[in-house]
Amino acid sequence: MSSSDELERKLSERLTEGQMEEEERDSRERRLIPPKYEVRIQTENDPIVEETRQYRAMAKELDGRYDDYLNKAKRPDSEDKK
Repeated sequence: MSSSDELERKLSERLTEGQMEEEERDSRERRLIPPKYEVRIQTENDPIVEETRQYRAMAKELDGRYDDYLNKAKRPDSEDKK
């Protein structure tokens, strides 16, 4: 048996022998459960709106697919700068 085969056999034995520790199983189970709540953070600037404005400054949009979104996202205190 070569040394690499022997090392692989020893590694396999160590990984499979014995009982899994209770803490490891609990933490693994917690990671698998989806969260109940979703955290949302309100920002002053909408990143989609900002990126769309940057793209529109570089090139003309072929269709108006983001026009409705930009109109909904407009804040009364700020106007589009064109």
